[in-house]
Amino acid sequence: MFICEFCGSWMEHPFWKTRFLLEDEKDLRAILASGIKELWIDVSQGLDACDETAGKTEAEVASEAEALLLEAEKPGNLERASLDEEIKTAARLCNRAKEAVIEMFSDVRMGKAIQVEKAHELVDEISKSVLRQPHALISLARLKSADEYTYLHSVAVCALMIALARQLNLDEETVRNAGMAGLLHDIGKVGIPLKVLNKPGKLTDEEFAIVKSHPELGAKILIENYQVPAMALDVCLHHHEKVDGTGYPFGLKGDTISLFAKMGAVCDVYDAITSNRPYKKGWSPADSIRKMAEWSKGHFDEAVFQAFVKTVGIYPTGSLVRLESGRLAVVIEQNDASLLMPKVKIFFSAKTKMPIIQEVLDLAVLQGKEKIIGRESPDDWGFKNLDLLWSGTG
Repeated sequence: MFICEFCGSWMEHPFWKTRFLLEDEKDLRAILASGIKELWIDVSQGLDACDETAGKTEAEVASEAEALLLEAEKPGNLERASLDEEIKTAARLCNRAKEAVIEMFSDVRMGKAIQVEKAHELVDEISKSVLRQPHALISLARLKSADEYTYLHSVAVCALMIALARQLNLDEETVRNAGMAGLLHDIGKVGIPLKVLNKPGKLTDEEFAIVKSHPELGAKILIENYQVPAMALDVCLHHHEKVDGTGYPFGLKGDTISLFAKMGAVCDVYDAITSNRPYKKGWSPADSIRKMAEWSKGHFDEAVFQAFVKTVGIYPTGSLVRLESGRLAVVIEQNDASLLMPKVKIFFSAKTKMPIIQEVLDLAVLQGKEKIIGRESPDDWGFKNLDLLWSGTG
């Protein structure tokens, strides 16, 4: 068979390429042993599945994913700072947070204890920024280079956990602990050799097994730091578990996974698949949410995933979208009253394939006159610096 896409994030399998002809028995065993339960095949380039195997068309899968995302479309009434107001503050915080996490990881590598008070102070700063405008820090943390990934991933998951906890109406002490859990969820990666962690190509089976050991390595570190909240230990150990039991390290299923570990799973995957890695370019935010919706039933808790969609949006900040008028725009700010009507900045005509005068449109104000009709891939259009349009950073 010719495999053209695995239905899941690339963290779940050891393959560098996701498009290849399956000929090697070893590759087949690796797929069956991974957390991947479904994949797309191209029957024009390889064999078809057997007749009794019922497959779905791309259109059917896309329709189901869209329906799942639209379930999150309900009014809200939160008052927040604008993205413009928070973006510069969030950028400075992002840089400070990255340095703090680098220092924390370095200390742990040298056998030192985690400075829990410093970590709490950082979580509190991130929490305040998220409260003012969640999409600023969350979206900025996505713009990391491959070599920054491990550190800014911790910052991003911290911010996402805080925003998601508030979306779930948890009390502020629990929100704070959720942020700490996000900050420390990957602390076990200090025990993974950098040549494996940052390998730019396909991992061997042995290397993949080493990477998958990081939750248990992290749990050992956190157990020795008695001041760390129990929630952080739980999320660190279980954020790669899946509700269908195909996750790791213990294959927990359904309600045997805590709410907070389920939250950690969603936040971890979203930031991972939207980020550039040494071996793979990140997916766009809107494509990532749609793909997560496609394989969410086995991976994520349904209620947690719905809350997460409300948190980041159906078209997250930074998404490239096509409008009914034929113009292309980048999403610059969410509208809490409707996830389908964010503020966007138009900059390109899909009809003439030429740049146009940039203008910010509030789709909620233009209801009935203009709307989003689909997602677009920046790569398909050759857009290199799309993030400049909403963040002011390259």
